[in-house]
Amino acid sequence: MTILTHTCIESAQDERRGEKDVILSVKNISKKFCKTLRRSMAYGIIDLSKNLVGIKPDSTQLRRDEFWALDNIKFELRRGEVLGLIGVNGSGKTTLLRLLAGIFPPDKGEISIKGRTGALIAVGAGFHPHMTGRENIRLNSAILGMSRMEIDSKFQDIVDFAEIGTFLDSPVGTYSSGMRVRLGFSIATAIQPDLLLLDEILAVGDRKFIAKCYNRIGNARARGATIFVSHNMSQINRICTSVLLLHQGKIAFYGSTNEGVQLYNSLCSLGNTERFVHTAPEIRFDDFRISSEKLDWRDDLSFQVKFASTVDIENCRARMVIVDETGQNVAEWQGRNHGKTYNIKRGENVIEDRIPNISFRDSKYYLTFVLNPPDGFSYLILANRYCSFIMTGCGYGVTDHQL
Repeated sequence: MTILTHTCIESAQDERRGEKDVILSVKNISKKFCKTLRRSMAYGIIDLSKNLVGIKPDSTQLRRDEFWALDNIKFELRRGEVLGLIGVNGSGKTTLLRLLAGIFPPDKGEISIKGRTGALIAVGAGFHPHMTGRENIRLNSAILGMSRMEIDSKFQDIVDFAEIGTFLDSPVGTYSSGMRVRLGFSIATAIQPDLLLLDEILAVGDRKFIAKCYNRIGNARARGATIFVSHNMSQINRICTSVLLLHQGKIAFYGSTNEGVQLYNSLCSLGNTERFVHTAPEIRFDDFRISSEKLDWRDDLSFQVKFASTVDIENCRARMVIVDETGQNVAEWQGRNHGKTYNIKRGENVIEDRIPNISFRDSKYYLTFVLNPPDGFSYLILANRYCSFIMTGCGYGVTDHQL
């Protein structure tokens, strides 16, 4: 995949000022892993033996069964910025977070972090299951660098935010995954870190917790920088000032949130492999077309469906489902909501209509046309992902559909 980067030209004074605000600097880091456990253990013993005799192992070259999980990653993060780290499963997102958190070192390159780091990388990570919530708060806060006085002053705030209530003195092993996430996020943000690392923390919590997280992340922006990992592009659009898209361990895109999300959606695209037409025995499908394959913000979308029938069917219902590149339904138009039903006659038939003011985010969308008999359940026509259009002109908003 082509690597796209965005740069901006600043004056020397702006550059010097920007360098002072750089919280995280990642310079050409790479990390390799081994595909087999037995060979990985053998390599570990060899490298350890070399270290014991004062020989530094060469970590820059791949050995048998090794691969680069991350390859030549470089970027900077300044105070006040929220970087969305996105990519399909296995692209290297969690590996990068673990390098930034210091869980293991890179094989090549350099990571520079100014100030404290707060990390929530895995649900329940760092908690001792047999210790109580109270004990884990004190233990984890100390590990993150808080003094005893700081822990005492922020203890109640951590408990209140986590909302673990009467379970404070119960073993963490008895907590639900949601309770562990709330507690971990509360501790990670209570230390007021200069760099906050969050991996899919909003995928587990309920709505109330998610709303509190949005506020907490917003408050954290004034103090430092945040890296936020999620497969939910609505959350990425809402929270992040820029995105880093990883693909197969390399940077596929680094720049604006809007463009990065579009590229991510194209990576997750189902393509046209799901396109098919299903009809009832009495229907012969001929064609389904739309007014244009490229629409600007708030354009009308006109469509036409041609088919033939061997019987008369009155009061049929037509609907259109609009699907994004990831296969998610983002909108639906139903003729009956506008007082429209269709009487099908023997012979050739044409259904034409118009959907006004299409107002989606910039991306590609697929159209599925459905014609139901009066019962509304069985199909006369199902033209799945038959047409597509590209939407342009809207570079803002959190959700795909903008009212």
